Amino acid sequence: MAVDIQKLFNEELPTGMQNKPDAATEIGATYQINIAGDDGGEWYLDCSANGPKAESGNPGSADCTINISSNDFQKLLENPEANGMQLFFAGKLKVQGNQMLAMKLKKLFALRP
Repeated sequence: MAVDIQKLFNEELPTGMQNKPDAATEIGATYQINIAGDDGGEWYLDCSANGPKAESGNPGSADCTINISSNDFQKLLENPEANGMQLFFAGKLKVQGNQMLAMKLKKLFALRP
């Protein structure tokens, strides 16, 4: 079942981060997520000691930047371990900055209510 990307980033993740701030800041990084295509957008996620917060837009500075299409993002959410590596090596999941932080996104998405 497809995830509503707008709802995920504009409602579910901010709520999850507010409900579990210690779990969010334990990730210890900032992310810029750029999703192209239908239902896509740009979001800045602060999971550092300064956060937690999630907001739309691109302030221009993040520890890890993820660029992906909306279709490939759906695949990533279905099975992060298997599909994440496939998408990365196929060049469909582009990571800039600290690539190891991309592996921590699974923890972030687990915060959804």
